[in-house]
Amino acid sequence: MLFRLLVPDPGSPRAAARDRLADVIAIVVALLYGSTMMLLGDTRQPGAAIPWQLDLTIGVAGAGALLVRRRWPLALVIALLPFGAVSVAVTGPILVALFSAAIRLRLPLLLGLGAVNVLTSGVYYLLQQHPAFDVWVDYLVRFLVTAAALGWGQFVQAYRRLTTSLREHAARLEAEQHLREEQARLAERARIAREMHDVLAHRMSLISLHAGALEVRDTLRPEELTVAAGAIRTSAHEALEELRAVVGVPRGRPEPPQPGLADIDDLVASVRAAGMVVGFDSAVPVDGPPVVLGRTAYRIVQEGLTNARKHGSEPTAAVRMEGGAGHGLRITISNPISGTPIAASSSAGLGLVGIGERVALAGGDFRYGSHDGVFRLEAELPWPA
Repeated sequence: MLFRLLVPDPGSPRAAARDRLADVIAIVVALLYGSTMMLLGDTRQPGAAIPWQLDLTIGVAGAGALLVRRRWPLALVIALLPFGAVSVAVTGPILVALFSAAIRLRLPLLLGLGAVNVLTSGVYYLLQQHPAFDVWVDYLVRFLVTAAALGWGQFVQAYRRLTTSLREHAARLEAEQHLREEQARLAERARIAREMHDVLAHRMSLISLHAGALEVRDTLRPEELTVAAGAIRTSAHEALEELRAVVGVPRGRPEPPQPGLADIDDLVASVRAAGMVVGFDSAVPVDGPPVVLGRTAYRIVQEGLTNARKHGSEPTAAVRMEGGAGHGLRITISNPISGTPIAASSSAGLGLVGIGERVALAGGDFRYGSHDGVFRLEAELPWPA
């Protein structure tokens, strides 16, 4: 609570309320210290420099002036220091003003202000006809409290600089992480676009092949014509469905045909061959989902197993796939972890960003998290009836 008052968060909605509370605390501390010094000092002794009523009035006025210590810290200290030569009640506001100045000003200037405050104790001693204490006591007390106020203020200044630096560093790291995530999304979209390009090229070649057969053959039996027209219609429909997901087609040489649901068994086998224990349970027919859905499922399982291998505490994972036409396709991948795997490095978690981007483009839902030492990844994809 104390450090929140001394080092408020910049721009916080509650910063103004904390400032007002800090003002109240500063004024109360100043009045308590000044009143204590009045009771212990020479104010009520015969031959005091000024009447105690005037001394108290100066102390209260000095405490009220502390409200401007943030805006004019140096001017406030300079204005209060001369009163320290005649009033003991104002020493409390002077100490609080020195503390506030020490938060904002440089050390050489603060040392000069502190020295002036200590020297005024000698002037105060000379103005008293019957001092209650020797002059060295006044110097020692004034020196100790001045050093404490300046030292504490310098500590708060250093702490504020440190917290400001840490906040700026955290903001830079967050911005860099957002940039990496955006780059991962763009890379994933580019890869999806390449996959779409390859599949569309395959579909269009099939359409061209069947259309060419119809063109060169003069006579076709009705059943052959029906089969050819059906193949053209199916290929064109699938090509249009996949084209809706394409944002832009990259130029360059086409890649080999992309894997789909039927290739997940081979994927799991290759991961097992690499030394990882993978449990695989699928209640989905291999030739059931559309091509785009199968390819998306393959990439999710591939990235999920990669994530488990990189960040799991053991080379173990479990993959579960279930669903059907009209009910959607659900993929669950789980693996044991220790700690928070995504926080292992600044680049960790970008694979999950890619999965999320792919699932979002497919119109599905994606979530992940850890519980009781198990990291669980779930993706739900739409599967039209």
